[in-house]
Amino acid sequence: MKPTGDVTQSMITLSAYVTSGIESGYAENFKVGSRGLYTDDGKVIYGPQEVAIANFFRYEGYSDPDDNCILYLMETNDGRKGMLIDAYGVYADAEFSAFIRQVDNISKSKKNWCQIQQLGV
Repeated sequence: MKPTGDVTQSMITLSAYVTSGIESGYAENFKVGSRGLYTDDGKVIYGPQEVAIANFFRYEGYSDPDDNCILYLMETNDGRKGMLIDAYGVYADAEFSAFIRQVDNISKSKKNWCQIQQLGV
């Protein structure tokens, strides 16, 4: 079933948002460590001033609080685009949360981001 209206009003799976993010160019699998945001291979590390959060989506599972998470679409100052996923609430990673709080450049798109409607979910 395709969502209508504002996508945030419809329950869409996290995997659908991840797939759509990848299709929109956010393919890097970023991670957060003690030194900052780093690429999947660990060769490049970014500080909070070197990244922007292009969009984010808070996902709540149907019935299990363990399913609550936030998907961040990230862009670096050298043009890399990727995603970060973290739990929120009591399950949030403290190091991850501290890094995100230090990022100054945060946006939230009001439109149907990542062309989610084209997924046919």
